[in-house]
Amino acid sequence: MKPGPEYPNSSPSKASSDQNITVGLEDNGRRLDQVLADRVPGLSRSRAQKLLEEKMVRVNRESCTDKNYRLRAGDQIDLTIPPAEETGLKPEAIGLDIVYEDEDLLVINKPRGMVVHPSPGHRKGTLVNALLHHCPNLSGIGGVKRPGIVHRLDKDTSGLLLVAKNDFTHRQLSAQLKTRQLKREYIALVSGRVKPTLGRIEAPLARHPRHRKKMAVVEGGRPAVTRYRVLKYFGRYSLLQLNLETGRTHQIRVHMSHLGHPVVGDPTYGRGGWDDLPPILSEPHALHARRIMFIHPRTSKTIEFTVPLPSSFKQGLRALKTHNAGNTDI
Repeated sequence: MKPGPEYPNSSPSKASSDQNITVGLEDNGRRLDQVLADRVPGLSRSRAQKLLEEKMVRVNRESCTDKNYRLRAGDQIDLTIPPAEETGLKPEAIGLDIVYEDEDLLVINKPRGMVVHPSPGHRKGTLVNALLHHCPNLSGIGGVKRPGIVHRLDKDTSGLLLVAKNDFTHRQLSAQLKTRQLKREYIALVSGRVKPTLGRIEAPLARHPRHRKKMAVVEGGRPAVTRYRVLKYFGRYSLLQLNLETGRTHQIRVHMSHLGHPVVGDPTYGRGGWDDLPPILSEPHALHARRIMFIHPRTSKTIEFTVPLPSSFKQGLRALKTHNAGNTDI
């Protein structure tokens, strides 16, 4: 099907979606926007706040627009998610490395350097622009700028990314993301020789108190857990396998920097000192989403996909090889 000049970000039905939530003891005293984001699969806090502003939320049958409203156990929340809006974004015929596709979802191998969704500085050439050309009807739950996007990868992170074609799939996959049934594995080259060789980083994340475009380890932030395993040492660098137990913004990059081993080439959370690196590794950051595993919402079967490191990443590791490096084929 050939799309028109602008793509309507919606599921085929274009129907409103209603959600009914009974507040439990575990959510007593919590903010309304936080509970909505936690309890409705695929709904971000910013999207929840937007729906509050648009008077799409009722608490105990009364309209509520206050994101800071503190809930009590037993409260009844009624949420209406309206039909998705027009994006105003133009589909672009950008080639996609599609690992898997069916009527419900796509698994994409995203290259380094590609922005996932539009932002003020990136209105064209994003993965969303490419998806709008490839698939006219994507899930609208993610909001007007993020159709179909179940989880994100940073611009310079390569690898596997999951895209939902309809709202049913989006909700199911987002729920798996929250319950940790959707599993993601990354490969990263970091500075320093990480010890011990097997570890678990548990450090809460929030916006940096001074630099609002950055994330930081902040007491009272959202829980964040990353597990790591050293695959190989390359002189004063370590090649790691990382598995996410949570999926916070910039989680791996912030956690590794907090540990004192920033991801090589990371201009935001790195600390420099990479003069001995081959140029092919020093920019952009050396982080790759290698594996993803989830339960298919339609068939209930567990499926798994793995993609190799980008050729530039492999070439950089070979160039970095030292007497104790061993084989770099992973």
